[in-house]
Amino acid sequence: MISTINNIRLTQTVKGAGCAAKLAPGDLDRALCGLDLPVDDNLLVGLEQADDAGVYKISDDLALVQTIDFFPPMVDDPYAFGQIAAANALSDIYAMGGIPKTAMNVVAFPAKTMDISILRLIIEGGLNKMREAGVVLVGGHTVEDSELKYGLSVTGFIHPDRILTKRCLLAGDCLVLTKPVGTGIISTAIKAGLAGQAIIDTVTRNMATLNRDAASIMLGFTVHACTDITGFGFLGHLAEMVVYSGCGVRIKAANVPLYPESLEWAAMGLIPAGTYNNRSFRGAFVDFDMNVSQKVQDLLFDPQTSGGLLIAVAAREADMLVAALHANGVESAAIVGEVVAEPAERIIVE
Repeated sequence: MISTINNIRLTQTVKGAGCAAKLAPGDLDRALCGLDLPVDDNLLVGLEQADDAGVYKISDDLALVQTIDFFPPMVDDPYAFGQIAAANALSDIYAMGGIPKTAMNVVAFPAKTMDISILRLIIEGGLNKMREAGVVLVGGHTVEDSELKYGLSVTGFIHPDRILTKRCLLAGDCLVLTKPVGTGIISTAIKAGLAGQAIIDTVTRNMATLNRDAASIMLGFTVHACTDITGFGFLGHLAEMVVYSGCGVRIKAANVPLYPESLEWAAMGLIPAGTYNNRSFRGAFVDFDMNVSQKVQDLLFDPQTSGGLLIAVAAREADMLVAALHANGVESAAIVGEVVAEPAERIIVE
């Protein structure tokens, strides 16, 4: 459903092409490099580790998991946009193995050009996902801006000894991905008016789906590392897992779940700018087999919004994990690759 309030298409308010207009990863890395960060022995996962969320120890059996994420709209329905933005922010907590508990709204709203009823629908969509996740809204902050943005700051709980980070890969692990890739390209097509209602409905539903069930299921298996696939793309986030891990990864491109429509639009060159930024920053870690087409390469660097979990699980349990995910409605889950000892800190895409 496209919002007709004031005949405004939300995606037309976005200045950048495609999905969330995140700062390029290389620019962010340069901005943070060399900063003198405060030190605290209770900070278990901090900024220097570049993980999905920060973790602060409260006691021997309790730690806080904290994250924030917000962005411009990638769909035209304001209620759906609120759902997607909330699901995306909550995902960082799930990727760490935590349980989200409280949230605060983060809003930038063009009050001079957009009806306040649109903001209400966005917040209602966010509340829908918070209720589904068992999260309490405790406040927020709103500013007037020329470009609409919405998201959440989220706090969750986790046991200090059960934290899942990106960089604990073990050679022999299998990699399981739980949602298709291609949302950045499809969001670009939506903005260009090229996407039909069927694919809009499909990708909207998937982006609005919480990673809660996938996270809950994976905790019953021998999982060594996890991340969620968002703005840096499948290969960008996988590179974060590989760097400094001492391991390498082999990916079977044909096994990576994707939206078929995104292949067609990628072949047309409908590529968001974030794809090129992601490839520029992390492409040096990736080697593509000559049989992997350019459009598939672009999809694997495509910036995602509210993507799936990428889970490193013991090989002996990988098929059982995928079966459990399928049985509980995570239909796209698939084994997409394996962790190898050599070549170290390289990603081979075959």
